[in-house]
Amino acid sequence: MNGNESEINEIENENRSSTENLSDETQEQTLEPAEELSAEAKLEEELAKEKDKFLRLFAEFENYKKRTTKERIDLFKTANQEVLQAMLPVLDDFDRAMVEISKSNDENLIKGVELIHEKLKNTLINKGLSYVELNVGDAFDADFAEAITQIPAPSEELKGKIVDVIEKGYKLGDKIIRFPKVVIGA
Repeated sequence: MNGNESEINEIENENRSSTENLSDETQEQTLEPAEELSAEAKLEEELAKEKDKFLRLFAEFENYKKRTTKERIDLFKTANQEVLQAMLPVLDDFDRAMVEISKSNDENLIKGVELIHEKLKNTLINKGLSYVELNVGDAFDADFAEAITQIPAPSEELKGKIVDVIEKGYKLGDKIIRFPKVVIGA
């Protein structure tokens, strides 16, 4: 039986080693797909991060384009603001000159100054300048006028209202570039 026993032991050893080899191969096969899945999952996760980064960068760029477009439009609207503000005292001087010249009897002088005055006003209006409309008796609104002083109201209806407009106000588009200066009745 020694011969048979040794043969049996050899067969058992071979079975054990083949079983161990099979289990090692099975483990390796099960580990490899797990590693592949985890590598695949890592790649998908990296891809998702890159997509997110790309979308954020794209959105940021779109916001940048919108902001610069808006700034450019605003710049075009108010590009003449400094020049127009510098011209406002000249326009005020023309208004005062027209009042004094209208007292004169010289018709040619009045017509000549009137033509120049109208040409200046029309040029400024074509560049976007407009008056801030305020009249005596209007309610005072600090958002649209600057109060220089308060005087006793000449009548009850003028209390808290505009009594006199000292200096005209102007706006460029929707933006007020010089507030009208007014006197308020107390």
